[in-house]
Amino acid sequence: MTAVLPRDTRGSVSTYDVEAVRADFPILSRQVGGRPLVYLDNASSSHKPRQVLDAERDFVEQHYSNVHRGVHTLSQEATDRYEAARSTVAAFLGARDAHELVFTKNATEAYNLVAYSFGNAAAGSRFAIGPGDEVCVTEMEHHSNLVPWQMLCERTGATLRWIPLTDDGRLDLTDLDALVNERTKVLAFVHVSNILGTKNPVDVLVARAREVGALTLLDGAQSAPHEVVDVQALGVDFFVLTGHKMLAPSGIGVLWGRKELLDAMPPFLGGGSMIEVVTMSGSTYAAAPERFEAGTPVISQAVALAAACDYLQAVGLDRIAAHEAQLTARVLDGIRGLDGVRVIGPDTIEMRGAAVSFAIDGVHPHDVGQSLDELGIAVRVGHHCAAPVCRRYGVPATTRASSYLYNSEAEIDALLDGVVTVQRFWGTA
Repeated sequence: MTAVLPRDTRGSVSTYDVEAVRADFPILSRQVGGRPLVYLDNASSSHKPRQVLDAERDFVEQHYSNVHRGVHTLSQEATDRYEAARSTVAAFLGARDAHELVFTKNATEAYNLVAYSFGNAAAGSRFAIGPGDEVCVTEMEHHSNLVPWQMLCERTGATLRWIPLTDDGRLDLTDLDALVNERTKVLAFVHVSNILGTKNPVDVLVARAREVGALTLLDGAQSAPHEVVDVQALGVDFFVLTGHKMLAPSGIGVLWGRKELLDAMPPFLGGGSMIEVVTMSGSTYAAAPERFEAGTPVISQAVALAAACDYLQAVGLDRIAAHEAQLTARVLDGIRGLDGVRVIGPDTIEMRGAAVSFAIDGVHPHDVGQSLDELGIAVRVGHHCAAPVCRRYGVPATTRASSYLYNSEAEIDALLDGVVTVQRFWGTA
């Protein structure tokens, strides 16, 4: 029997020293165009504290080798640290068993892993899908949790359905029972939207999926870096995150899945490390998670991701969430007071994350982004890999400001002042 992984204490919300946090991030001391960097592009990618950089550097300089099966000292040390990283990240998510955690190269690979496993499943298995079956997503999905399901339906003849959006950026659950029905094989949806900031009602969606026997996949790329996530409490079947949005390097993602499901799923990629027995006439596969980690895995990145989880827990995810809520409220209140600027998505702090997308009348978002960059302010412009959302709200793109644990109220004020400067420059104020 596998031991239950211990949960940690996540800190109180009573105090938050943003300057102490900022001191851990070397890049925040640099300037852009002679101005202090104001980095508000965290929904795209976050910066790394020294603790994470040092952990990866130490591993690469002192312990690096390929993992598993090696008998020499470096290989054993690397394997121990790689599997310890798995346990750390699993505990971070509240997993029952470290073997429920698969390392991938990013969140996109994790979604594709699950989708292709459905497509590769033998007839009659729980994962088999074909004509007459349905997959349900939402209209606010990131392309990485939409396109793989479109491709699956194209390959198998299944039907893709989606939950639409309301005018204020929430899910329209009016027809939920019809959209998630007895034909639904999987309901894949985002926890917190990367473009709208909307936080979705996981309990309602999971309850409906369970009623009809559908599996659930939750995109946690915008939630795991910012708040306490407990996959057991959420009740989902699969959960996905990506390291580069939560203080870790790029090139590392995570798929968490219930062990009984991972053990029953066919592999996504074939090759070394994922096999049990190989002959010229056929192969058998290793147990999860190894069967889903073909080839040399993301070793140093996994070690760094574990260090990022440790860092977030040391700061306290409850405190981070409370700090970000204050910053987000400041953004929303500030935009509300500006003529000709509107939020695309919920304009109140309730059930939303830290990403705030907005449009300035008469100014294209690309011009907004370039103008703010001249002021040292980094935001993201475009459709944010969520083109159907922009189409739904009749905008070609948006400007998105997204704060994180190291952002300050002064930086939010700089953003709001920058928006006014942009309006004046383009003659729309």
